[in-house]
Amino acid sequence: MFDISPTEWTAILLSLRVATVATLVATPIAVAVAWLLARREFWGKALLDAAIHLPLVLPPVVTGYLLLLTFGRRGAVGAWLAEHLGLVFAFRWTGAALACGIMSFPLLVRPIRLSIEAVDRRLEQAAATLGAAPWQVFLTVTLPLALSGVLAGMVLGFAKALGEFGATITFVSNIPGETQTISSAIYALIQTPDGDAAAMRLVVISVLLAMAALIASEWFARRATLRLHGN
Repeated sequence: MFDISPTEWTAILLSLRVATVATLVATPIAVAVAWLLARREFWGKALLDAAIHLPLVLPPVVTGYLLLLTFGRRGAVGAWLAEHLGLVFAFRWTGAALACGIMSFPLLVRPIRLSIEAVDRRLEQAAATLGAAPWQVFLTVTLPLALSGVLAGMVLGFAKALGEFGATITFVSNIPGETQTISSAIYALIQTPDGDAAAMRLVVISVLLAMAALIASEWFARRATLRLHGN
């Protein structure tokens, strides 16, 4: 039952690689967007907020197809990246990371935004009156106080990226060793007559990884709540 084959290990390690890269690349952008939504008022704020959360309500296949149209070799952005920078996303593991990053982005932004909104603005104002520049206020006051929320968002986004399927398989297909993550490997295995045991192994591993991520995210969220209440 738990005799994991080399092919299954490849899918597991690729999933971890894709989820890690997606989370690390998306986090700085999510922090910037969360700060913008939490601390600034501007025209179109509601529209930006809706666009950020759109991947949560759109069918994942739609997101994947839009990525293919945009970042494919003939896409508006993909063709330029391939010609000028040599970057190719379609049918590559980097494309899987891109798809996972976009699908998990709303789950990154939400807890980070809530953590920033919960930071006492008087502390930021006090730092500013002492001569700190806005970026110094953010790095020395806002971000440390919101760090638990940032970590909670990262873990939650990582878990989402780890289990992403629809957008990934639409954008980068299901290529063993290149784009076949745990989810797409399970999908492939259940299509074969003798793949039930291997599929079940990957299902168990997926459940364990997801549970660990959710428990870690909840722990970080509790730490953030305790910090905000001064405990």
